[in-house]
Amino acid sequence: MTKNFYLTTTLPYVNAEPHIGFALEAVQADIIARYRALLGEDVFFNTGTDEHGLKIYRKAKEEGKDTQAYTDEYAAKFRALKGALGLSDGLHFIRTTDPHHKAAAQELWRRCAKAGDIYKKKYKGLYCVGDEAFLKESDLVNGRCPNHPGMDLIEIEEENYFFRLSAYKEKLLTYLSKEGVIVPEWRRLEAIKFIEGGLEDFSISRVKDKMPWGVGVPDDDTQVMYVWFDALTNYISTLGWPEDAEGNFKKYWENGETMQLAGKDQVRFQSIMWQAMLMSAGIKTTDCVLYHGFITSGGQKMSKSLGNVIDPMAIVSEYGTDALRYFLARHVSPFEDSDFTMERFKDAYNADLANGLGNLTARIMQLASVHLSTPVKVEFISYPAEYAQALSEFKYNAALDHLWTRIQALDQKINTTEPFKVVKTDPEKGKQLIEELVRELAFIDEMLEPIMPATSGAIIEAIMSNKKPENLFPRKE
Repeated sequence: MTKNFYLTTTLPYVNAEPHIGFALEAVQADIIARYRALLGEDVFFNTGTDEHGLKIYRKAKEEGKDTQAYTDEYAAKFRALKGALGLSDGLHFIRTTDPHHKAAAQELWRRCAKAGDIYKKKYKGLYCVGDEAFLKESDLVNGRCPNHPGMDLIEIEEENYFFRLSAYKEKLLTYLSKEGVIVPEWRRLEAIKFIEGGLEDFSISRVKDKMPWGVGVPDDDTQVMYVWFDALTNYISTLGWPEDAEGNFKKYWENGETMQLAGKDQVRFQSIMWQAMLMSAGIKTTDCVLYHGFITSGGQKMSKSLGNVIDPMAIVSEYGTDALRYFLARHVSPFEDSDFTMERFKDAYNADLANGLGNLTARIMQLASVHLSTPVKVEFISYPAEYAQALSEFKYNAALDHLWTRIQALDQKINTTEPFKVVKTDPEKGKQLIEELVRELAFIDEMLEPIMPATSGAIIEAIMSNKKPENLFPRKE
Protein backbone atom coordinates (compact mmCIF):
# COMPACT_ATOMS: atom_id res chain seq x y z
CA MET A 1 0.00 0.00 0.00
CA THR A 2 1.36 3.42 -0.99
CA LYS A 3 2.33 5.65 1.92
CA ASN A 4 0.88 9.18 1.95
CA PHE A 5 3.33 11.92 2.93
CA TYR A 6 2.52 15.59 3.56
CA LEU A 7 5.31 18.16 3.64
CA THR A 8 5.15 21.94 4.02
CA THR A 9 7.50 24.87 4.40
CA THR A 10 6.53 27.87 6.48
CA LEU A 11 4.97 30.68 4.48
CA PRO A 12 7.40 33.57 3.92
CA TYR A 13 6.13 37.04 4.71
CA VAL A 14 5.67 39.18 1.59
CA ASN A 15 7.24 42.35 2.95
CA ALA A 16 10.55 41.91 1.12
CA GLU A 17 12.23 40.15 -1.80
CA PRO A 18 12.84 36.38 -1.46
CA HIS A 19 16.08 35.82 0.47
CA ILE A 20 18.61 33.03 0.81
CA GLY A 21 17.15 31.87 4.16
CA PHE A 22 13.85 30.88 2.61
CA ALA A 23 15.65 29.44 -0.42
CA LEU A 24 17.43 27.12 2.04
CA GLU A 25 14.15 25.94 3.55
CA ALA A 26 12.51 25.48 0.14
CA VAL A 27 15.44 23.47 -1.25
CA GLN A 28 15.69 21.27 1.84
CA ALA A 29 11.95 20.59 1.64
CA ASP A 30 12.18 19.81 -2.06
CA ILE A 31 14.99 17.31 -1.52
CA ILE A 32 12.82 15.51 1.04
CA ALA A 33 9.76 15.62 -1.23
CA ARG A 34 11.66 14.29 -4.23
CA TYR A 35 13.42 11.57 -2.23
CA ARG A 36 10.18 10.34 -0.67
CA ALA A 37 8.49 10.32 -4.08
CA LEU A 38 11.39 8.28 -5.51
CA LEU A 39 10.83 5.79 -2.68
CA GLY A 40 7.31 5.34 -4.06
CA GLU A 41 5.37 7.50 -1.61
CA ASP A 42 2.43 9.73 -2.57
CA VAL A 43 3.70 13.21 -1.68
CA PHE A 44 1.74 16.44 -1.14
CA PHE A 45 4.26 19.32 -1.01
CA ASN A 46 3.07 22.77 0.09
CA THR A 47 4.46 26.30 0.22
CA GLY A 48 3.02 29.75 -0.35
CA THR A 49 2.91 33.28 1.05
CA ASP A 50 1.82 34.87 4.34
CA GLU A 51 0.08 38.11 3.35
CA HIS A 52 -1.70 39.66 6.34
CA GLY A 53 -0.60 41.73 9.33
CA LEU A 54 0.51 45.19 10.34
CA LYS A 55 3.96 44.91 8.76
CA ILE A 56 2.53 44.28 5.31
CA TYR A 57 -0.18 46.92 5.70
CA ARG A 58 2.48 49.51 6.61
CA LYS A 59 4.83 48.42 3.83
CA ALA A 60 2.10 48.78 1.19
CA LYS A 61 1.25 52.26 2.48
CA GLU A 62 4.94 53.24 2.44
CA GLU A 63 5.11 52.32 -1.22
CA GLY A 64 1.81 54.06 -1.96
CA LYS A 65 0.13 50.85 -3.14
CA ASP A 66 -3.19 49.17 -2.52
CA THR A 67 -2.51 46.40 0.01
CA GLN A 68 -3.96 43.61 -2.13
CA ALA A 69 -2.05 44.84 -5.18
CA TYR A 70 1.13 44.93 -3.09
CA THR A 71 0.67 41.35 -1.90
CA ASP A 72 -0.16 40.21 -5.45
CA GLU A 73 3.13 41.66 -6.65
CA TYR A 74 5.24 40.00 -3.98
CA ALA A 75 3.37 36.69 -4.09
CA ALA A 76 4.31 36.48 -7.78
CA LYS A 77 7.99 36.89 -6.85
CA PHE A 78 7.81 34.03 -4.37
CA ARG A 79 5.87 31.88 -6.82
CA ALA A 80 8.74 32.42 -9.28
CA LEU A 81 11.05 30.61 -6.85
CA LYS A 82 9.53 27.34 -8.02
CA GLY A 83 11.34 27.59 -11.34
CA ALA A 84 14.42 29.37 -10.03
CA LEU A 85 15.06 26.78 -7.30
CA GLY A 86 13.97 23.76 -9.36
CA LEU A 87 11.13 22.88 -7.00
CA SER A 88 8.94 19.84 -7.72
CA ASP A 89 6.34 20.08 -10.48
CA GLY A 90 3.56 19.00 -8.10
CA LEU A 91 4.25 21.79 -5.60
CA HIS A 92 1.09 23.37 -4.16
CA PHE A 93 1.15 27.14 -3.58
CA ILE A 94 -1.25 28.77 -1.13
CA ARG A 95 -1.80 32.45 -0.36
CA THR A 96 -3.37 33.53 2.92
CA THR A 97 -5.47 36.02 0.95
CA ASP A 98 -7.15 33.13 -0.91
CA PRO A 99 -10.91 33.13 -0.14
CA HIS A 100 -10.90 29.45 0.86
CA HIS A 101 -8.03 29.95 3.26
CA LYS A 102 -9.78 32.87 4.96
CA ALA A 103 -12.92 30.77 5.40
CA ALA A 104 -10.82 27.92 6.83
CA ALA A 105 -9.14 30.26 9.34
CA GLN A 106 -12.55 31.44 10.49
CA GLU A 107 -13.74 27.84 10.89
CA LEU A 108 -10.69 26.96 12.96
CA TRP A 109 -11.50 29.98 15.15
CA ARG A 110 -15.10 28.78 15.60
CA ARG A 111 -13.95 25.30 16.62
CA CYS A 112 -11.45 26.64 19.16
CA ALA A 113 -14.15 28.98 20.51
CA LYS A 114 -16.60 26.10 20.77
CA ALA A 115 -14.02 24.20 22.82
CA GLY A 116 -13.97 27.12 25.26
CA ASP A 117 -10.42 28.18 24.36
CA ILE A 118 -11.09 31.70 23.05
CA TYR A 119 -12.07 34.60 25.30
CA LYS A 120 -11.88 38.40 25.21
CA LYS A 121 -10.00 40.67 27.61
CA LYS A 122 -8.26 44.02 27.80
CA TYR A 123 -4.53 43.80 27.32
CA LYS A 124 -1.46 46.00 27.44
CA GLY A 125 1.83 44.81 26.04
CA LEU A 126 4.88 45.40 23.85
CA TYR A 127 4.39 44.44 20.21
CA CYS A 128 7.15 43.71 17.69
CA VAL A 129 5.95 44.50 14.18
CA GLY A 130 8.90 42.51 12.76
CA ASP A 131 7.73 39.31 14.43
CA GLU A 132 4.04 40.29 14.45
CA ALA A 133 4.09 39.17 18.07
CA PHE A 134 3.62 40.42 21.61
CA LEU A 135 6.72 40.01 23.76
CA LYS A 136 7.16 39.49 27.49
CA GLU A 137 9.80 41.38 29.44
CA SER A 138 11.72 38.11 29.76
CA ASP A 139 11.85 37.85 25.94
CA LEU A 140 13.66 41.16 25.54
CA VAL A 141 17.41 41.70 25.11
CA ASN A 142 18.48 45.19 26.19
CA GLY A 143 14.85 46.23 25.98
CA ARG A 144 14.55 45.11 22.36
CA CYS A 145 13.19 42.18 20.38
CA PRO A 146 16.14 39.77 19.98
CA ASN A 147 15.14 39.12 16.35
CA HIS A 148 14.71 42.81 15.44
CA PRO A 149 17.03 44.85 17.70
CA GLY A 150 16.91 47.82 15.34
CA MET A 151 13.11 48.09 15.46
CA ASP A 152 11.20 50.03 18.11
CA LEU A 153 8.61 48.05 20.05
CA ILE A 154 5.07 49.41 20.12
CA GLU A 155 3.14 49.57 23.36
CA ILE A 156 -0.40 48.44 22.61
CA GLU A 157 -3.37 48.65 24.93
CA GLU A 158 -6.65 47.32 23.59
CA GLU A 159 -9.30 44.69 24.05
CA ASN A 160 -8.48 41.53 22.12
CA TYR A 161 -9.39 37.87 21.91
CA PHE A 162 -7.02 35.40 23.54
CA PHE A 163 -6.32 31.71 23.04
CA ARG A 164 -6.22 29.65 26.24
CA LEU A 165 -2.74 28.18 25.69
CA SER A 166 -2.25 27.75 29.44
CA ALA A 167 -4.85 24.95 29.41
CA TYR A 168 -2.66 22.79 27.15
CA LYS A 169 0.50 22.37 29.22
CA GLU A 170 0.03 18.66 29.99
CA LYS A 171 -1.27 17.75 26.53
CA LEU A 172 1.65 19.54 24.89
CA LEU A 173 4.17 17.83 27.17
CA THR A 174 2.63 14.47 26.27
CA TYR A 175 2.83 15.35 22.57
CA LEU A 176 6.46 16.44 22.91
CA SER A 177 7.42 13.35 24.94
CA LYS A 178 7.62 11.34 21.71
CA GLU A 179 11.10 11.34 20.18
CA GLY A 180 11.08 12.44 16.56
CA VAL A 181 8.17 14.85 16.93
CA ILE A 182 10.80 17.59 16.61
CA VAL A 183 14.09 17.28 14.72
CA PRO A 184 16.82 17.90 15.78
CA GLU A 185 16.42 16.45 19.26
CA TRP A 186 17.77 19.49 21.12
CA ARG A 187 14.94 21.62 19.70
CA ARG A 188 12.45 19.18 21.22
CA LEU A 189 14.14 19.60 24.59
CA GLU A 190 14.05 23.36 24.05
CA ALA A 191 10.27 23.22 23.47
CA ILE A 192 9.74 21.11 26.60
CA LYS A 193 11.81 23.54 28.67
CA PHE A 194 9.76 26.46 27.35
CA ILE A 195 6.49 24.78 28.35
CA GLU A 196 7.79 23.79 31.78
CA GLY A 197 8.68 27.45 32.33
CA GLY A 198 4.97 28.28 32.18
CA LEU A 199 2.54 28.95 29.34
CA GLU A 200 0.66 32.21 28.98
CA ASP A 201 -2.49 32.68 26.94
CA PHE A 202 -1.72 34.65 23.78
CA SER A 203 -3.54 37.34 21.85
CA ILE A 204 -5.13 36.16 18.61
CA SER A 205 -6.81 39.35 17.39
CA ARG A 206 -6.25 43.06 16.84
CA VAL A 207 -8.67 45.96 16.74
CA LYS A 208 -9.70 46.40 13.11
CA ASP A 209 -9.46 50.20 13.22
CA LYS A 210 -5.75 49.92 14.09
CA MET A 211 -4.92 46.94 11.88
CA PRO A 212 -7.43 46.63 9.05
CA TRP A 213 -5.47 44.14 6.91
CA GLY A 214 -6.39 40.66 8.11
CA VAL A 215 -9.03 37.94 8.30
CA GLY A 216 -12.16 39.08 10.09
CA VAL A 217 -13.04 37.49 13.43
CA PRO A 218 -16.28 35.50 13.14
CA ASP A 219 -19.28 37.35 14.63
CA ASP A 220 -17.23 40.44 15.57
CA ASP A 221 -16.57 42.91 12.79
CA THR A 222 -14.52 45.17 15.08
CA GLN A 223 -11.61 42.69 15.23
CA VAL A 224 -9.31 40.91 12.79
CA MET A 225 -7.28 37.79 13.46
CA TYR A 226 -3.75 38.07 14.72
CA VAL A 227 -1.61 37.11 11.73
CA TRP A 228 -0.20 33.94 13.30
CA PHE A 229 -3.62 32.41 13.96
CA ASP A 230 -4.55 33.07 10.34
CA ALA A 231 -1.25 31.99 8.77
CA LEU A 232 -0.80 28.73 10.69
CA THR A 233 -4.15 27.51 9.37
CA ASN A 234 -2.63 27.28 5.88
CA TYR A 235 -1.10 23.92 6.71
CA ILE A 236 -4.55 22.35 6.62
CA SER A 237 -6.48 24.81 4.43
CA THR A 238 -4.14 23.94 1.53
CA LEU A 239 -5.50 20.38 1.77
CA GLY A 240 -9.10 21.59 1.38
CA TRP A 241 -9.98 21.59 5.08
CA PRO A 242 -12.66 21.82 6.40
CA GLU A 243 -14.90 20.71 3.50
CA ASP A 244 -12.24 18.34 2.14
CA ALA A 245 -14.11 18.11 -1.16
CA GLU A 246 -11.23 16.25 -2.86
CA GLY A 247 -10.35 14.11 0.17
CA ASN A 248 -6.81 15.46 0.48
CA PHE A 249 -7.11 16.36 4.16
CA LYS A 250 -8.25 12.88 5.07
CA LYS A 251 -5.68 11.27 2.78
CA TYR A 252 -2.57 13.24 3.71
CA TRP A 253 -3.21 14.78 7.14
CA GLU A 254 -5.40 12.22 8.88
CA ASN A 255 -4.15 9.06 7.17
CA GLY A 256 -0.65 10.14 6.17
CA GLU A 257 2.61 11.22 7.72
CA THR A 258 2.81 14.99 8.24
CA MET A 259 5.98 17.07 8.35
CA GLN A 260 6.59 20.81 8.61
CA LEU A 261 9.88 22.63 7.97
CA ALA A 262 10.70 25.85 9.81
CA GLY A 263 13.54 28.04 11.04
CA LYS A 264 14.93 27.58 14.55
CA ASP A 265 13.13 30.73 15.79
CA GLN A 266 9.76 29.13 15.06
CA VAL A 267 9.68 26.47 17.78
CA ARG A 268 7.20 28.38 19.97
CA PHE A 269 4.85 29.04 17.04
CA GLN A 270 5.00 25.72 15.19
CA SER A 271 5.44 23.13 17.95
CA ILE A 272 3.56 24.81 20.80
CA MET A 273 0.98 27.38 19.67
CA TRP A 274 -0.03 25.60 16.45
CA GLN A 275 -0.20 22.17 18.06
CA ALA A 276 -2.41 23.54 20.87
CA MET A 277 -4.71 25.11 18.28
CA LEU A 278 -5.00 21.75 16.51
CA MET A 279 -5.75 20.01 19.82
CA SER A 280 -8.42 22.60 20.62
CA ALA A 281 -10.09 22.11 17.24
CA GLY A 282 -9.97 18.31 17.55
CA ILE A 283 -7.50 17.88 14.70
CA LYS A 284 -4.51 15.53 14.57
CA THR A 285 -1.22 17.14 15.59
CA THR A 286 1.79 17.34 13.26
CA ASP A 287 3.90 14.18 13.23
CA CYS A 288 7.22 16.00 12.91
CA VAL A 289 8.50 19.57 12.69
CA LEU A 290 12.02 19.85 11.26
CA TYR A 291 13.97 22.97 12.26
CA HIS A 292 16.95 24.42 10.38
CA GLY A 293 19.45 27.08 11.42
CA PHE A 294 20.01 30.55 9.97
CA ILE A 295 22.33 31.61 7.17
CA THR A 296 24.80 34.32 8.11
CA SER A 297 27.15 36.20 5.80
CA GLY A 298 30.70 36.96 6.82
CA GLY A 299 29.83 35.89 10.35
CA GLN A 300 27.05 38.46 10.65
CA LYS A 301 23.27 38.41 10.31
CA MET A 302 22.27 39.51 6.84
CA SER A 303 20.98 43.06 6.52
CA LYS A 304 20.67 45.59 3.73
CA SER A 305 22.46 48.21 5.84
CA LEU A 306 25.55 45.97 6.12
CA GLY A 307 25.39 45.18 2.41
CA ASN A 308 25.81 41.44 2.99
CA VAL A 309 22.43 40.18 1.76
CA ILE A 310 22.69 37.19 -0.59
CA ASP A 311 20.19 37.21 -3.45
CA PRO A 312 19.33 33.63 -4.50
CA MET A 313 17.93 34.78 -7.84
CA ALA A 314 21.24 36.47 -8.74
CA ILE A 315 23.16 33.28 -7.93
CA VAL A 316 20.83 31.18 -10.08
CA SER A 317 21.15 33.68 -12.93
CA GLU A 318 24.95 33.41 -12.96
CA TYR A 319 25.67 29.86 -11.77
CA GLY A 320 22.47 27.89 -12.40
CA THR A 321 19.80 26.35 -10.19
CA ASP A 322 21.60 23.14 -9.29
CA ALA A 323 24.77 24.94 -8.25
CA LEU A 324 22.78 26.78 -5.58
CA ARG A 325 20.90 23.62 -4.56
CA TYR A 326 24.23 21.80 -4.23
CA PHE A 327 25.79 24.46 -2.02
CA LEU A 328 22.75 24.76 0.23
CA ALA A 329 22.58 20.98 0.63
CA ARG A 330 26.28 20.23 1.17
CA HIS A 331 27.90 23.36 2.55
CA VAL A 332 25.11 24.61 4.83
CA SER A 333 24.42 22.67 8.03
CA PRO A 334 20.99 20.99 8.14
CA PHE A 335 20.38 22.14 11.71
CA GLU A 336 22.94 24.75 12.81
CA ASP A 337 23.69 28.30 11.63
CA SER A 338 26.03 28.47 8.63
CA ASP A 339 28.00 31.19 6.92
CA PHE A 340 27.41 31.94 3.25
CA THR A 341 29.76 34.16 1.28
CA MET A 342 30.10 34.40 -2.48
CA GLU A 343 33.80 33.55 -2.12
CA ARG A 344 32.94 30.23 -0.41
CA PHE A 345 30.24 29.56 -2.98
CA LYS A 346 32.52 30.20 -5.96
CA ASP A 347 35.31 28.04 -4.50
CA ALA A 348 32.90 25.13 -3.97
CA TYR A 349 31.40 25.61 -7.44
CA ASN A 350 34.76 25.39 -9.21
CA ALA A 351 36.24 22.61 -7.08
CA ASP A 352 33.24 20.33 -6.64
CA LEU A 353 31.12 21.00 -9.71
CA ALA A 354 33.24 22.37 -12.56
CA ASN A 355 36.41 20.38 -11.80
CA GLY A 356 34.59 17.52 -10.07
CA LEU A 357 31.21 16.27 -11.28
CA GLY A 358 31.21 18.23 -14.55
CA ASN A 359 34.69 17.13 -15.57
CA LEU A 360 34.06 13.50 -14.60
CA THR A 361 30.88 13.33 -16.68
CA ALA A 362 32.64 14.87 -19.67
CA ARG A 363 35.58 12.43 -19.43
CA ILE A 364 33.39 9.33 -19.24
CA MET A 365 30.86 10.32 -21.88
CA GLN A 366 33.60 11.43 -24.29
CA LEU A 367 35.12 7.94 -24.03
CA ALA A 368 31.69 6.31 -24.46
CA SER A 369 30.67 8.41 -27.46
CA VAL A 370 33.93 7.67 -29.28
CA HIS A 371 34.40 3.98 -28.45
CA LEU A 372 30.93 2.51 -27.85
CA SER A 373 28.60 1.99 -30.79
CA THR A 374 25.42 1.82 -28.69
CA PRO A 375 24.31 3.33 -25.38
CA VAL A 376 25.12 1.35 -22.23
CA LYS A 377 22.04 -0.23 -20.68
CA VAL A 378 21.66 0.87 -17.07
CA GLU A 379 19.25 -0.25 -14.38
CA PHE A 380 18.03 1.23 -11.11
CA ILE A 381 20.11 0.00 -8.19
CA SER A 382 18.97 0.34 -4.57
CA TYR A 383 20.38 3.37 -2.80
CA PRO A 384 23.49 2.64 -0.69
CA ALA A 385 22.66 2.31 3.02
CA GLU A 386 24.92 5.23 4.00
CA TYR A 387 23.26 7.56 1.50
CA ALA A 388 19.72 6.43 2.35
CA GLN A 389 20.30 6.77 6.08
CA ALA A 390 21.71 10.27 5.67
CA LEU A 391 18.65 11.47 3.73
CA SER A 392 16.23 9.73 6.12
CA GLU A 393 17.91 11.70 8.94
CA PHE A 394 17.78 14.95 6.87
CA LYS A 395 21.59 15.11 6.74
CA TYR A 396 21.78 16.32 3.15
CA ASN A 397 25.46 17.23 3.61
CA ALA A 398 26.35 13.67 4.67
CA ALA A 399 24.47 12.25 1.66
CA LEU A 400 26.50 14.48 -0.65
CA ASP A 401 29.74 13.69 1.17
CA HIS A 402 29.06 10.02 0.38
CA LEU A 403 28.25 10.89 -3.21
CA TRP A 404 31.39 12.98 -3.72
CA THR A 405 33.53 10.18 -2.28
CA ARG A 406 32.15 8.03 -5.11
CA ILE A 407 32.79 10.78 -7.66
CA GLN A 408 36.42 11.08 -6.56
CA ALA A 409 36.84 7.29 -6.56
CA LEU A 410 35.45 7.03 -10.08
CA ASP A 411 37.75 9.81 -11.26
CA GLN A 412 40.68 7.94 -9.72
CA LYS A 413 39.56 4.71 -11.41
CA ILE A 414 39.90 6.40 -14.80
CA ASN A 415 43.42 7.54 -13.92
CA THR A 416 44.39 4.07 -12.66
CA THR A 417 42.84 1.86 -15.36
CA GLU A 418 43.51 4.29 -18.26
CA PRO A 419 40.73 3.00 -20.53
CA PHE A 420 41.72 5.60 -23.16
CA LYS A 421 44.99 3.63 -23.59
CA VAL A 422 43.61 0.11 -23.10
CA VAL A 423 40.97 0.55 -25.81
CA LYS A 424 43.75 1.03 -28.37
CA THR A 425 45.72 -2.10 -27.43
CA ASP A 426 42.84 -4.34 -26.33
CA PRO A 427 39.56 -2.91 -27.76
CA GLU A 428 37.24 -5.40 -26.05
CA LYS A 429 38.79 -4.92 -22.61
CA GLY A 430 38.84 -1.15 -23.15
CA LYS A 431 35.16 -1.09 -24.05
CA GLN A 432 34.34 -3.20 -21.01
CA LEU A 433 36.16 -0.69 -18.79
CA ILE A 434 34.28 2.22 -20.37
CA GLU A 435 30.94 0.44 -19.90
CA GLU A 436 31.78 -0.02 -16.21
CA LEU A 437 32.53 3.69 -15.91
CA VAL A 438 29.21 4.61 -17.52
CA ARG A 439 27.27 2.31 -15.19
CA GLU A 440 28.99 3.77 -12.15
CA LEU A 441 28.24 7.28 -13.43
CA ALA A 442 24.58 6.25 -13.80
CA PHE A 443 24.58 5.07 -10.18
CA ILE A 444 25.95 8.44 -9.08
CA ASP A 445 23.34 10.12 -11.25
CA GLU A 446 20.61 8.11 -9.49
CA MET A 447 21.66 9.59 -6.15
CA LEU A 448 21.88 13.09 -7.61
CA GLU A 449 18.23 13.05 -8.71
CA PRO A 450 16.51 14.35 -5.54
CA ILE A 451 19.23 16.90 -4.83
CA MET A 452 20.27 18.18 -8.26
CA PRO A 453 17.39 17.14 -10.53
CA ALA A 454 18.31 19.16 -13.64
CA THR A 455 21.90 17.91 -13.58
CA SER A 456 20.70 14.37 -13.02
CA GLY A 457 18.40 14.68 -16.03
CA ALA A 458 21.20 16.00 -18.24
CA ILE A 459 23.56 13.16 -17.25
CA ILE A 460 21.07 10.35 -17.78
CA GLU A 461 20.06 11.85 -21.13
CA ALA A 462 23.74 11.85 -22.17
CA ILE A 463 24.06 8.21 -21.09
CA MET A 464 20.91 7.14 -22.94
CA SER A 465 21.96 8.95 -26.13
CA ASN A 466 25.63 7.95 -25.73
CA LYS A 467 26.81 11.53 -26.19
CA LYS A 468 29.04 13.87 -24.27
CA PRO A 469 26.76 16.54 -22.75
CA GLU A 470 27.33 20.25 -23.01
CA ASN A 471 29.54 21.59 -20.24
CA LEU A 472 27.43 21.03 -17.10
CA PHE A 473 29.28 23.55 -14.94
CA PRO A 474 31.49 26.02 -16.85
CA ARG A 475 34.40 27.13 -14.67
CA LYS A 476 34.12 30.65 -13.25
CA GLU A 477 37.20 32.85 -12.99
